[in-house]
Amino acid sequence: MILTKEQQAILDGEKGETLAKVMKTLVMYGDAFEAEKLVPITSKYNHLVTSFGLKVMSPVYDLMQKLLDAGVASGQQFSVDPRPLDKNVPANFLQNLVFNKFMYTKQDFYEKQLKELGLMNDDAFSCTCYMDEMGNKPKMGEVLSWAESSAVVYANSVLGARCNRNSGIIDIMGSIVGYVPYFGLLTDEGRKATWIVKINTTKKPEAQLLGSAIGMKVMEDVPYVSGLDKWIGTELNDAACAYLKDFGAATASNGAVGLYHIENLTPEAVSLGAKLIAEGAKEYVIDDAELERVKNNYPVIWKNPDAAPKLCFVGCPHLSLEQLKDWTVKLEEKLQGKKVVIPTVFTAAPKVLKAFNETEYAKRLEKTGVITSYICPLMYMNNPLCKTMPVITSSNKLRTYTSARYYTDAEILEAITNGGKR
Repeated sequence: MILTKEQQAILDGEKGETLAKVMKTLVMYGDAFEAEKLVPITSKYNHLVTSFGLKVMSPVYDLMQKLLDAGVASGQQFSVDPRPLDKNVPANFLQNLVFNKFMYTKQDFYEKQLKELGLMNDDAFSCTCYMDEMGNKPKMGEVLSWAESSAVVYANSVLGARCNRNSGIIDIMGSIVGYVPYFGLLTDEGRKATWIVKINTTKKPEAQLLGSAIGMKVMEDVPYVSGLDKWIGTELNDAACAYLKDFGAATASNGAVGLYHIENLTPEAVSLGAKLIAEGAKEYVIDDAELERVKNNYPVIWKNPDAAPKLCFVGCPHLSLEQLKDWTVKLEEKLQGKKVVIPTVFTAAPKVLKAFNETEYAKRLEKTGVITSYICPLMYMNNPLCKTMPVITSSNKLRTYTSARYYTDAEILEAITNGGKR
């Protein structure tokens, strides 16, 4: 790797031993991917994936403390993934005991470290940091040092920023020195599509299901999707962005997609079109039968596959303001004054929830019995006493990483208003 004089000086220890170690880490990371150089981070804010104070993560806290003790702070303020706990989310005595005494015992301590390192504010906890309400929305072409797969794929695809699928800790390392290795999705060549995905469905495909099918097919490659604009339009409005948020999260978790292009919709596809398609690109055709095949092959790992659902999570990644409003209307129409029959939690970013609570929809949703929360459902399901519960979700990410069972949005609506039956 070729370093500039400034970068070499940091590596040589001219700005201290701790910063030299951070730079060495990034250089080794870049060398592993044959990066030719380091490039400056150009975004105003960073995003970290590690937001939870798990007891077993003492090496992380030790590392953070070494950085703080050396006077090394992030070169950018940053947001982080959602908090793992919320007293408003249903949990029994034993589950709460595990959460508070055996799992997230370092949460307050770790949040104090994050604030000292450069956390944007007390509400900067969300996997959807790019929401307008959250204030961490990068511009097209900006170079990022983010982790969190669903945020990275959204930033790359919908916003046209440039970021690799970094791991936790690497994200803060880049932010500290202000550079990231130049390879993969930071390069023009790395952003070309090696798959052409043709959508031939007879109705609008479920975002989470379509993303799952593509993710499992192309894995870490870049897909160029044609035919989807027929169903979600050619404008990146609230509805389209919410769809792509959920679609992208599924491609990133059910596969390892860090960037996708949607013909006539996402910024690079609009400006470059078919020029984004690499020579020899493979083809994948998705019709109704293919989506049904994918869905039917999801494993059900509940101890009793026929158990009645005990809890429902909607919002992984976090819901947008418009999605919260849409769900409120759907529930009102279905319930006709009654309450949901399965404990249901809608999750969204803290500032999105604040904005929602200022609308007339908040009281209306409350009347349906739905709980709103800022937590990460994944972190909730990490509790061994929670993962044995029959939990349902419309999130393919949550299905992939936990024991939760996937239902489409329509099936979720039917289940939570009709006793779990579909």
